[in-house]
Amino acid sequence: MAVYNKINEAIKAARLYYYQDRSTKDIANEMNVSRSTISRLLKFAREEGLVNISIVDPAEEPRLMEKKIIDQFHIERVHVVQVPEIAGEAEWLNRVAQYTARYLNTVFESEMTLGIAWGTTLTAVSKHLIKKTTQNSHIVQLNGTGNTLSLGNEYASEIIMRFAENYQARAHLFPLPTFFDYAETKRAFWQEKSIQRILKIQEQADLLLYSIGAVNAGIPSHVYSGGYLIEQDYRELKEMDIAGDIATVFFRSNGSYKNIPLNKRASGPDLSFFQNKYGICVVSGLAKVNGLFSALKGGFIKELIVDEPTAQQLIKLFYSE
Repeated sequence: MAVYNKINEAIKAARLYYYQDRSTKDIANEMNVSRSTISRLLKFAREEGLVNISIVDPAEEPRLMEKKIIDQFHIERVHVVQVPEIAGEAEWLNRVAQYTARYLNTVFESEMTLGIAWGTTLTAVSKHLIKKTTQNSHIVQLNGTGNTLSLGNEYASEIIMRFAENYQARAHLFPLPTFFDYAETKRAFWQEKSIQRILKIQEQADLLLYSIGAVNAGIPSHVYSGGYLIEQDYRELKEMDIAGDIATVFFRSNGSYKNIPLNKRASGPDLSFFQNKYGICVVSGLAKVNGLFSALKGGFIKELIVDEPTAQQLIKLFYSE
């Protein structure tokens, strides 16, 4: 009988504590016992299985998505960043950029060279960098910025200099056109010693940081919104079934990138560079899903940071094929 009474008292205390959010002091006063008695009753309720506490971990679903992406594409690491879906893509990008900036401090160290492919996403990351002093480190720009409207150097140099100043690293700018008018001009520039010096630093990069460019992104990729391409270029991209670009070098929906005429005039590295180097690809926005999917097919990504809604759509896409 005493045990039965204890069970009843424990259930009553548990209902008041868990259902009505009452304090142990209030419950003790109502049941005319001490607070220590209420604590013992609540402990008894948990130990006897009278109370089943369930914790809903909002990070569980992102972890499951990370595993699915890793298993499907055999990349080394995926970070799915939780974002409120209703907040909109600008906020998604903001949170992904914040996460990336914090994470970068855990992987970029002294004596390292970081290659940066400028763009809208990397601009956002650069605004959230957290100060970290490194020694003998380097930040190198991976692709040129000039176009028919302007040299574009201010845009890229601002990004590169933010990274360099944040890590007390040496900055190496790449003041060339994004796309040369002629492939022959590019080949001539690549013979210049000053350009070869930057190319050598790029080749020595320990880590790359970049995003996927998409023509119709909700937050447009800078190469598509900044006057870098003309109508003829857009027609060519459509005819070639282009899914996106990395460092202004284009790839098709199937992940291939060879024999795309515009790439012969691009100042960014051949995409084999991203296949062979270790890089972190940062992606945010639903319009980038197709490009991201194709880049994963092409093997251009070793590590991915992506917002949750974009990751969900990516998973749906590869399950639908």
